[in-house]
Amino acid sequence: MGLVVAETAQVRTRPGRALIWATAGWAAFLLAHLALSGRWWFWQIPASLPPVLLVAIPVLLLMLAVLGRQANRWLAGALVACLALGAPRSGLRFPLAGESFVPAGAIRVFAWNTEYWDQDEDPEHFYRYLRAQRADVYLLQEYLGWDLADPIDGQRPVDDLARLRREFPDYQIAVRGELLTLSRYPIAAQPAVAPDHGSGDFETQFRDAKVLRTDLRVGERILSVYNVHIAVQLKLVNPLSRACYAFVRRADPQRRAQYRGLAQDLAANPHPVLLAGDFNTSPAMPELTDISDRLRDAVAASPSAYPATWPASAPLWRLDWAFTSATLRTHSYRLVSPETLSDHLGQSLTVSLPAEPPGDGQADR
Repeated sequence: MGLVVAETAQVRTRPGRALIWATAGWAAFLLAHLALSGRWWFWQIPASLPPVLLVAIPVLLLMLAVLGRQANRWLAGALVACLALGAPRSGLRFPLAGESFVPAGAIRVFAWNTEYWDQDEDPEHFYRYLRAQRADVYLLQEYLGWDLADPIDGQRPVDDLARLRREFPDYQIAVRGELLTLSRYPIAAQPAVAPDHGSGDFETQFRDAKVLRTDLRVGERILSVYNVHIAVQLKLVNPLSRACYAFVRRADPQRRAQYRGLAQDLAANPHPVLLAGDFNTSPAMPELTDISDRLRDAVAASPSAYPATWPASAPLWRLDWAFTSATLRTHSYRLVSPETLSDHLGQSLTVSLPAEPPGDGQADR
């Protein structure tokens, strides 16, 4: 009884009451996030907070409680519960080193959001940077320009194919909307992925073609490579403006359709797959669940404890991801500085196909 009285007296102080209210508020936010994220369009806004806060805030509150001698079993228990719920969604991980041995014939992939191609940049620097990656397959997003006077609908097409063919003469090129794939391997097919129907002008492609699938012939095998740029969920405009919320409400069903089309295509694809790009989705959001349940996250081969990719100057969010099917081995995964050319870090990974395809009647996954 004396312990309970002492604990009650502790939390009756002003700092103790403040910690209780802060803990209650954070717990309410966390429960709302778990219930509403991915289900209500408006929650895309609070869900876009840096995911590391899901660990940082309960740890900070717990430290304040201990250092200020305001902790009791109920407050500590609540904060530990918040920490346990938030940690798996924070993006933090135990770093592991990639494989030291990379077999002959391994495929080097570079995925990168270029931030409006070489707009406002030195083209020589841009192409020198691309060549320096020495990738067999490039998955590039934002092959387009942007009218900065229109932050909502400023997209405009670019045509840099002649320069690309000069710079990468041994590569095949696939383009769809703002997505561009370069491959040393022959492109055997380029199936459309819903909601893209394989037609339409640039505006239609920009809206619907957020996944560019290319089936590459690697030796006697087919490897399906998906170049992804899921629609952004919000724009950095005045948060008090009607346009801000109108954009989020419009983007939410578009994102759902893009993820749904991608999941359906993956489920029907019998080939091994590699999926990489800018998903505009952080670990705190549930949209990637279907993909992560089906495929392996390439970050398992990374030595980084917090592999955030945006903004490049001070990464707080992991928006860029890479996944592979179970039959592919990921030998290395690292994030690459964009050298001021983009606000996204690049993803460089090395993968290899198994030596032998599966037997007859089995999916090559």
